[in-house]
Amino acid sequence: MSMVRPEELADRLAIMDLLSRYARGIDRCDLAVLREVWWPEAMADYGTGEINALAWSEGVIPALAAMRRTQHFLGNMLIDIDGAQAAAETYCRAWHEVDGPDGPAEMEVGGRYLDRLERRGDEWRLLHRRYVLDWSRNGPSTAQWDGPLYGTLKRHGKRLPDDPLHTGD
Repeated sequence: MSMVRPEELADRLAIMDLLSRYARGIDRCDLAVLREVWWPEAMADYGTGEINALAWSEGVIPALAAMRRTQHFLGNMLIDIDGAQAAAETYCRAWHEVDGPDGPAEMEVGGRYLDRLERRGDEWRLLHRRYVLDWSRNGPSTAQWDGPLYGTLKRHGKRLPDDPLHTGD
C-alpha cells in the first residue's frame, strides 16, 4: 500500500466537503450554496439530458421547496484525483415527503452521482454531473410528529432561512 501525499488527502477532503455542501444546499433549498458547488460552465444530467448546472439549480429549488421535506444522504465515495482533475462516484439516498392525492406520501430513491471535478487555484467545484437511478420506493408517509416518542422533540429541519442551522434554535 502506498502512502497518500498530504496534498492528495487535502484534495479528497475538499471534494468530500463540496459534495456534502451540495446535499445541504438541496435539502435547505439554499440556492447560494448550490451556486458555489458548480463552475459557471458546469453541466448536469439527472437522467433527462444535459443542462447548465446553475440553471438546473435555479429550477430545482422551487420544486424542492414545494415538498414537505427532503433529506439527501451521501454514502460510499470513490474519488480518483489526477492533478487538478478528479472523477468521483458517490452513492446517494434521497428521501422526499410530498403532498399526494391521498395525503402525505414518501418517495425515496437510491442512486449514484458520477462527477467530474476541477480544482482552480485552491478551490474544487463540480464541472459535470450524471445521476444514475438504481432504485426507488414510493408509498404513504409513515412520518410521525407527535405522541410520546416524537412529540417531545421540538427542533425539526426546515428550509432556509428557518432551519435551526441558521436560527440557532
